[in-house]
Amino acid sequence: MGPKSTPKEPVFRVEGVTRVYRTGAVEVQALRGVDLSLTEGEMVVLLGASGSGKSTLLNIMGGLDRPTEGHVFFRQQELTRASEAKLTVFRRDHVGFVFQFYNLVPSLSARENVALVTEISKNPMTPEEALERVGLAHRINHFPAELSGGEQQRVAIARAIAKRPDVLLCDEPTGALDSATGVQVLEALTQVNEDLGTATILITHNAGIQKIAHRVVVLADGLIKSDTTNTHRVAPSEVTW
Repeated sequence: MGPKSTPKEPVFRVEGVTRVYRTGAVEVQALRGVDLSLTEGEMVVLLGASGSGKSTLLNIMGGLDRPTEGHVFFRQQELTRASEAKLTVFRRDHVGFVFQFYNLVPSLSARENVALVTEISKNPMTPEEALERVGLAHRINHFPAELSGGEQQRVAIARAIAKRPDVLLCDEPTGALDSATGVQVLEALTQVNEDLGTATILITHNAGIQKIAHRVVVLADGLIKSDTTNTHRVAPSEVTW
């Protein structure tokens, strides 16, 4: 799988972002001054040990948290100065989230879980199209309890992409899955990135997954340790688990 053409406009710019959590007298510096950009069509893997700041950075970029200092821009909009109402609109219209645990509604079918998003989006896919894109057209009427872990995660991906988001933020999407099932989930994410041009950030502890990305960013102790471009990407099926 060769590299894509050079991405163009920055979707995100993160400048000098710090995040300090305080509990009583205890102060934890989750981020210590991070600069990062994400451009259209890119897939970026974030690597790092637990506590390195990966999830904190993802939450700030997704408008779920605010930095203590620094600036975050989505295209021309500065998120760090946005009201809660504007952040809600930003998340609803522009961001798809995929987490380690699928967060599906047990009493709803795959189609109905995806429809939760399509019913409030401006220009959504149909649930059927979103599920077909992740290879689950044949499971559309099944409930979460009738689906494997990998299938449930692919329903979660379908739900995230159904709004046609500008960016997909994935926090350990294969963390609860075995290797064969994890490959299926990575294939779905890669396909969405390539077919729709959705800028994608994927957090993982699995260093092997970095080979599917355009860029690999390594965090350690709240700082970016390295930011490198993959000269040769591999298909998810070639990832060593």
